[in-house]
Amino acid sequence: METMSELTCLAGRGIEGDRYTLGTGTYSERPEEGRQFTLFETETLEALRRDLNIDLRPEQTRRNAVSEGVPLNHLVSRKFKVGSDVILEGMRLSVPCQYLEDLLEIKSLFKALINRSGLNCRILTDGVVRIGDSIKLL
Repeated sequence: METMSELTCLAGRGIEGDRYTLGTGTYSERPEEGRQFTLFETETLEALRRDLNIDLRPEQTRRNAVSEGVPLNHLVSRKFKVGSDVILEGMRLSVPCQYLEDLLEIKSLFKALINRSGLNCRILTDGVVRIGDSIKLL
């Protein structure tokens, strides 16, 4: 995983160059339109650090983007705009996976991420998402 300054979103497909858009991701054999774009809250990273002494970096979440100041749980079944032209629909909350805990060798990470593992979205419009873009409910 690496930090990108911008992500090119392809409506109905995913993010240009992403492992799932390319068909090389772990769950590529089980495509789901609701996993085209994934978000994770900065506030969760801060809570993990503060409350559980778990230092998880944004890129370690294995989500496409990290948000700040937006409660992602409230965006399930809602449409929202990221930046000036990308419209996403929150499909469901992300489910934590044991794989992440095993990969990072962080005990209790799976349990710590229950109900705060991010948001799975589908991409409704083509466009580019950049670091610092705002999220606005439609």
